[in-house]
Amino acid sequence: MEQELMKKYARLIVKTGVNVQKDQTLIIVSPIECAPFARAMAEVAYQTGARDVVISWRDELFAKLRYQMGPDEIFDEFPAWQKDMFVNLTRQGAGVISIAASDPELLKDVDPDRVARAMKASTSALKEYRERMMAHRNTWCVVSMPTKAWAAKVFPQLDEEAALEKLWQAIYQAVRVNEADPVAAWQQHQAKLQAAMDFMNGHTFRYLKYKNGLGTDLTIELPKEHLWLGGSERTPGGVDFFANMPTEEIFTLPLKSGINGTVYSSKPLNYHGNLIDRFCLTFEAGRVVSFSAEQGYEVLKNLLETDEGASFIGEVALVPFDSPISNSGILFYNTLFDENASCHLAFGKAYPICIKGGEGLSPEELAERGVNDSLVHEDFMVGTADLSITGITADGTEVPVFRQGNFAF
Repeated sequence: MEQELMKKYARLIVKTGVNVQKDQTLIIVSPIECAPFARAMAEVAYQTGARDVVISWRDELFAKLRYQMGPDEIFDEFPAWQKDMFVNLTRQGAGVISIAASDPELLKDVDPDRVARAMKASTSALKEYRERMMAHRNTWCVVSMPTKAWAAKVFPQLDEEAALEKLWQAIYQAVRVNEADPVAAWQQHQAKLQAAMDFMNGHTFRYLKYKNGLGTDLTIELPKEHLWLGGSERTPGGVDFFANMPTEEIFTLPLKSGINGTVYSSKPLNYHGNLIDRFCLTFEAGRVVSFSAEQGYEVLKNLLETDEGASFIGEVALVPFDSPISNSGILFYNTLFDENASCHLAFGKAYPICIKGGEGLSPEELAERGVNDSLVHEDFMVGTADLSITGITADGTEVPVFRQGNFAF
């Protein structure tokens, strides 16, 4: 039964998530611990007609060893062969599946400066690749499966096998693999997301005002001709795909200089093997001007200092508190899941597709329209059971968007 569920999950990802086309190359980015699942997806891809499958393996235990023992200068470098592989294959139209499954606290004893520099080197080298993904010029899908260290963090009261099994079941439920017909379930889910997008796009709000009991009091200005998106996306060639499985959000971009006030995090942020928790940010004219964190302060500081755009916001996402992942009551310590249990914002780069005609604009034209750019794009959670969001139209009309953590319409 477990093998059948895994195969069912692999088929859903390949056929509906990244939607592999005949003669297309598929890249799978996978932790080595997830090798059986990566191979299962590769098998489905070949059966579907993929020209080839390229697996890029990740070894987080070796990565920790390298951070601890490698000479300092290597953390400002990125292998040219890796850059060439990702850039050249995606230029040729490759789809990408990324398995997000890591130990949430693997790097807690590693120098955060080394991690920050390595992340900057990587994102700089892969800038074109990342821009292709964020403009949806290629199909891509971020998914997950349990690993021992991750499962132990989520379910510390259980033994290793029980924790893995429980995390598998939570993931299957979140991605609707437990449904008799997962594809039909995703089509129904897309219809609900579409209704929320239609409401937000129909009102063309100028501002969103956030308030909750943690102390969040934030005003977000939205640019002219912004678009709310969510669920299924489409490439310029007309191929539909789901960038995240699971996904419960609709999202847009803010005006870069249009965020003012204070926001409190509602869940820990797992940032490349370090947890940032119980943090607070204050914005003026879009920029983070002060911040605090009870855990991971230096990691957050390094994130915000990655480049000029890292201290601005690039994404505004709405997720009802009464949603499947939130209702599970599980804190996943994994952004793919936790962001889909909570309204969230993202530091850094905005999706150009979230402004009318944005995918065809140059970086300079996007900047003129108030679209943030950065080497980073990092979601953090702000949604709570008592979150209130009020939309304000250009003529000053106030419309309830969220009340008590859920959509008010």
